[in-house]
Amino acid sequence: MRTRWMQAAILAMGLGALGSVAAVAQVKEVGSLSKTDISASIYGAFGGTTSSNGLQQSPSNSAGGIIEVRHLANPLIGFEGTYSFNHADQTYNALLFCPVAGTPTPCNATQTVKANAHELTADYVPSVKIGNLRPFGVLGVGLLLNEPGSGQTDTTSSNKVAYVYGAGLDWGLLPHIGLRLQYRGNLYKAPDLSTLYGSTGAFTHTAEPMIGVYFRL
Repeated sequence: MRTRWMQAAILAMGLGALGSVAAVAQVKEVGSLSKTDISASIYGAFGGTTSSNGLQQSPSNSAGGIIEVRHLANPLIGFEGTYSFNHADQTYNALLFCPVAGTPTPCNATQTVKANAHELTADYVPSVKIGNLRPFGVLGVGLLLNEPGSGQTDTTSSNKVAYVYGAGLDWGLLPHIGLRLQYRGNLYKAPDLSTLYGSTGAFTHTAEPMIGVYFRL
């Protein structure tokens, strides 16, 4: 009988220990999730014109949207993954020489390619919490996928590496919901969507001021 009581006591202690470990693990998991948020924002994409080798390439300005999944372990350790989409039409102006009365004369040829831009990035996000405010920085790298719209000729897809930087501010309105104000800049080589003229091959920049909401898990 005494042996059975000892076995029961040991079993109870073991179950208690397992329960404690499970409880601690659950608290840690909840604490970890509380540092993770999902956000959705809208932005304006404002690109720059590039010129090289007799070709001028001009992107159109457009509106877009971005989804972010962010985890902030502490002020110095934070990271996120993002997906964004916007229209990204490109206009190519080529300086050519056309025969006029048998004499080569400078003339311009233009092609506009309607396209969509998809971007995937992985970013480092340092931040600091001050009351209901959390200013943060962004530094990352990603892949910019430019896809021409259907029904166009002399076009091709263009994939470029994009370097991302930026800064912003999270403003907590409710325990799990807040407003996100942010500026992101993208640096990448101009996309070569035209098979007629290629690309300037020069680095260009897109500025993206944005506003959105986040939900903290």
